[in-house]
Amino acid sequence: MPANSALRVQKHRISLRKSGLRPIQIWVPDTRAPGFTDECRRQSKLAALVDQKDHELTSFIDKALSDLDDL
Repeated sequence: MPANSALRVQKHRISLRKSGLRPIQIWVPDTRAPGFTDECRRQSKLAALVDQKDHELTSFIDKALSDLDDL
């Protein structure tokens, strides 16, 4: 017979399924992996360089921010 905590989890999952939900599994980068921080830094710098050169994006962001000032 399953432990009390296992029964609670099973009941909870049944309840979620009855609500129309289903479990999924996703894989994400391992933040503990060697080099993870360096790779994040590298990608962030690349994204920042591209954003600086994209004048349409800059205009779009400026307009969006000015719309917030009107609130």
